[in-house]
Amino acid sequence: MQFTIKEAQDYALQNNKTYKNAQADVKLADAQIKEAKGAGLPQVEGKVDYMTNFGYEFEFNFGGEETEPPVIDYTKFDPGDYEVLKILNGMVGSGGSTIIMTDQSSANVQVSQLIFSGQYWVGLEMARLGKDIREKSLSLTALDIKEQVINSYYLILITEDLLKVINENEENLRKMHQHTDNLYKAGLAESTDVDQIKINISQLENSKKAMERNIQLNYNMFRMVLGIEADTPIELKEDVNSILQNLNGGVLLSDDLDIQSNINYQMMMVQEQIGEKGIDMQKWAYAPTLVGFYNYKEKIMTSGFDMSPNHAAGFTMSIPIFSGGTKSAKMSQAKIELDKTARNISLLKDQLALQNSQLNFNLTSAYENYQTQKENVDVAKRVYNSIKDKYQQGILSSLELTQANGNFLQAENNYVSSVLDLLKSKLALDKLYNNL
Repeated sequence: MQFTIKEAQDYALQNNKTYKNAQADVKLADAQIKEAKGAGLPQVEGKVDYMTNFGYEFEFNFGGEETEPPVIDYTKFDPGDYEVLKILNGMVGSGGSTIIMTDQSSANVQVSQLIFSGQYWVGLEMARLGKDIREKSLSLTALDIKEQVINSYYLILITEDLLKVINENEENLRKMHQHTDNLYKAGLAESTDVDQIKINISQLENSKKAMERNIQLNYNMFRMVLGIEADTPIELKEDVNSILQNLNGGVLLSDDLDIQSNINYQMMMVQEQIGEKGIDMQKWAYAPTLVGFYNYKEKIMTSGFDMSPNHAAGFTMSIPIFSGGTKSAKMSQAKIELDKTARNISLLKDQLALQNSQLNFNLTSAYENYQTQKENVDVAKRVYNSIKDKYQQGILSSLELTQANGNFLQAENNYVSSVLDLLKSKLALDKLYNNL
């Protein structure tokens, strides 16, 4: 797989597992908004129940067990009154009635609709702001992943360049070792000269092995950020020189910090809106809530004594009266949290301004150091070549040659390290400006 930096960033945003989790959080926020909306939509609930009374017999009477009959003036009765009296005597004189409670079963369907609730609308707005937070968090995750991709890309290129320096140095020392060994065999050099160069070669071999392991580690880190399986072959299309050519022209031409474009600041502003809505939520806790409902009951099995209706409709209004001070306490908490958020926003502004100054200072210092180390490499190389020529002519000793070689190798290492510092300093500033 071959990548430029841009191609690697695009691939990571499609396959990085951390980024996929952040995308899932946005989808989760969408589902939470739907959940919040659903509380204000019509609610339909069905229920089927069954109840047995185990044949219970319910007895009742109208006072027919009285031993003393009431005193009645029958002279005032007309014929119709006598007929009514006969009916009443039949009921009372029977001594009572019995109803057997048979098994009961019914199916109910109830439809309810939230008509008014201030907390519902505020809660819906807070759910939408929650999604906004998740989306900005996704952007911040993308920015972090882009930075990790570039960092890993730079580390691989720098360590590979360091390995090239070691290989070139080792090759030069081996040639010099062969030349010195020939001189020793001819009696023109000491054995210590041969041994000294051999020791330096051994040290370089150890450094080479450590660098190769470091390169493999950097590739593994790069694969993990991109979401690629381990041991997948990777080739980087860009090199350090091409990156520096694109960088050198405008390395110190940094834009002014636009705090509105900073994602951390944007998230903090949304957090402030959520805090304001939290206060609104507590204010609406003092308002009534109105719900309408309709209920239909289908009687499947009934007893002989059932007076419940099949249809019912009505309204329910919940009016908060006294909550023991809990609503007031929650209101105070919401105000305190909003005050904290306002102070955090002010603190973040100060931190971003300080960070902007520091990163610009770091970039300027890194660029100046890069220029210095670049010149040092040229000087060290000229000195090494001069001493090597004099050593081959027998004018200088092998000790002076190995010292010059060590100085040249150290200059190369310092230069490559300065390149990495320069690239990282520019990367940190680009991330602050959201320019990745």
